[in-house]
Amino acid sequence: MAAAVPVHPRRHHLRRFERSAAQHHCRAGARTTEGSKVMNSPLSIAPQPVPGHGLLTGRIAVVTAAAGTGIGSATARRLLAEGADVVVSDWHERRLAETEVELKGEFPERRVAAIACDVQRTDQVDALVRGAAAAFGRIDIMVNNAGLGGETPVVDMTDEQWDRVLDITLNGTFRCTRAALAYFRAAGHGGVIVNNASVLGWRAQRGQAHYAAAKAGVMALTRCSALEAAELGVRINAVAPSIARHAFLDKVSSTELLDRLSEREAFGRAAEPWEVAATIAMLASDYTTYLTGEVVSVSSQRA
Repeated sequence: MAAAVPVHPRRHHLRRFERSAAQHHCRAGARTTEGSKVMNSPLSIAPQPVPGHGLLTGRIAVVTAAAGTGIGSATARRLLAEGADVVVSDWHERRLAETEVELKGEFPERRVAAIACDVQRTDQVDALVRGAAAAFGRIDIMVNNAGLGGETPVVDMTDEQWDRVLDITLNGTFRCTRAALAYFRAAGHGGVIVNNASVLGWRAQRGQAHYAAAKAGVMALTRCSALEAAELGVRINAVAPSIARHAFLDKVSSTELLDRLSEREAFGRAAEPWEVAATIAMLASDYTTYLTGEVVSVSSQRA
């Protein structure tokens, strides 16, 4: 994991993620601060993305909140790299269209489609599932990535702030899970659902009561729906990342806060979005056929 992976001639689609070791080290925040120490471990420098291994060849996947620079777009790329055809979805139509163009350029051998969807609206979620199945003939994998955060103490939090985070993060995951299960039941060929939770479903953090409550709910939804879905031949699991930094998160969040959260990880850095995406791909693959109802932590733990 520590060594950089050489660029394979067919890995053109992964080059856009690759940076020098110095750049990785700089963003990782592996520096001396009060309560932390310089990380000498190679794990303090983010590795390069590994090449695909064909884990999902022939599969059709849907990924929500897949526009932009975060875990969703990284997941779409990882699934494509593993051989899947992918329908990307997002509420932001311009960024979604840009992502579709990028993915088609990076993966000319794969099929990519884009369908706009606001997970707060049941009609749009149902239309997403119908449209994805119509576009590529079937759906095998549903990745529920949509979520919304924020930082507000409970005493200052409005009903609107609480409701919006819960509606997108928890209720949106519920709507997408319900629609996918209805499709899988009618299709009769089984499938996989992977939800994006968070370690804050287990941990506590100031200003994150709404987000943590929503992610804890995603974990419970994952476990309960997995029991019900087993008879349909459907596996449902979740990932729980700690912190995965990317350009959009850096833009909308305090750099000081993100640096502090990154530095207290055991590796002294945040995860790269592709590292979370790789775990999602594993859960979607046949390597985990006897795994359901589980929440897999993608975290280096706190130092």
